[in-house]
Amino acid sequence: MTSEERDSHGAVESVAGLLAAAALFLGLLELVYRPFRLAPVALILVLIATVMSRRHQRLTGIAVAVIGVCFVVGASLQVITHHPLF
Repeated sequence: MTSEERDSHGAVESVAGLLAAAALFLGLLELVYRPFRLAPVALILVLIATVMSRRHQRLTGIAVAVIGVCFVVGASLQVITHHPLF
């Protein structure tokens, strides 16, 4: 493997990590702001990160779990407080 291939592979891994972290952040944001808008975007980001990287599989798994839990809890909070869901 040449150094150019290694650098491009490292860049892809970095971008995948950033996408997974952004999805995790959006998942946490679902608790306070319209979960039906943020959940699909977060899931798309985490799916793209999963396809791009094998190194960040644990982070993407955690992100999927957080997105799911925060979606349910955020939707429940929105209903209880009479705020819009989407």
